[in-house]
Amino acid sequence: MAALRPLLAAAGLGLGVAAVSEPGPQPAGPAEAAAAASMPPKRRLEFLAGRRAARRALRAVGLDCGEIPRSGRLPVFPPGRAASISHSAGLAVAVARAPGRELPLGCDLELRPLPRGAARLVLRADEEPLLDDGGTPPGAGAAWSVTELFSAKEAAWKALAGPEGEPPAGPAGSLRDLRACPDGAGLRVCLRTDPAHAVRVRVVRVGTGVFSYVVSRAGGRG
Repeated sequence: MAALRPLLAAAGLGLGVAAVSEPGPQPAGPAEAAAAASMPPKRRLEFLAGRRAARRALRAVGLDCGEIPRSGRLPVFPPGRAASISHSAGLAVAVARAPGRELPLGCDLELRPLPRGAARLVLRADEEPLLDDGGTPPGAGAAWSVTELFSAKEAAWKALAGPEGEPPAGPAGSLRDLRACPDGAGLRVCLRTDPAHAVRVRVVRVGTGVFSYVVSRAGGRG
């Protein structure tokens, strides 16, 4: 993951990484402590690792940040600070935008590959041509694995969500209500109900898994 820092920095983003196995994880303040206290042990470690990752991502773009409380399931950042957090297999990652940038934020880490059968939970028929046939390297040309497409849509979902974190396609929305299309070396992901509401997502391989992050808004075509 550390090797990705220059790549994200070029896009105006800071990267933070934290492991649940780090010794002595402590909340950064009373609000974090109260939230963590209500969680089962595994979830508590993930929550605290996510907060550490977010603070590290913010420091990477020159911003300090104390505790990060939550509203429902969403992190609440101080004014002028924002980050997107993801967890997978004992690792938490976060991306934060540099001061003065208006980039949409969204990231997703998937360290456990998804089976081909999971495609029906992620894609609609018009997206099935994106899937690889098992013989094409992930991300090569127009062929993508189910894991990559799932991760790209998860990252886009966060960036396209409403101001209070509502699903972008409404209360009944799901990843199938987003449409992914090839966009250079990455993917363009839009709302099916509003194709102009779209973001560009980059997907990179991390071991046997993938890491996806939103690089910009994308208007225009559906």
